[in-house]
Amino acid sequence: MSKIKTITISVILLGVIIQLVPYGRDHVNPPVVQEPQWDTPKTRDLFMRACADCHSNETKWPWYSNVAPVSWLVQHDVDEGREHFNISNWLHQKKNKGDEAAEELREGEMPPLVYLPVHPEARLSETEKKELIKGLVNTFGEEDDE
Repeated sequence: MSKIKTITISVILLGVIIQLVPYGRDHVNPPVVQEPQWDTPKTRDLFMRACADCHSNETKWPWYSNVAPVSWLVQHDVDEGREHFNISNWLHQKKNKGDEAAEELREGEMPPLVYLPVHPEARLSETEKKELIKGLVNTFGEEDDE
């Protein structure tokens, strides 16, 4: 066999084998326990559009979240997002960094750039971004408010 053929078969075989790893295909959306008291319905709508896939229990799991190794990255991002800031467990989660939400958005940290190409609905216009930042501050406060 030629070297290219051997490499191609090896890559395909590896791709098939990694599909057997169970992590990343659980796709559990626990029940919504309690949401915060949003300042306006518009803030909630913008948040649900741009942030809820990782920061709520209402994740929409796209088809590629079933294919390793992408499924591992998606699962990790959702687990991490829910751990730090989950609007579906408001007042019931030990740490819920809502007070950091506006700053993350303001600094361009959220939504992550890697998320936007496959989730164009999460792209916010400058006006929407300003509205969401203002709404997040009104809803959760800011980190410096302590």
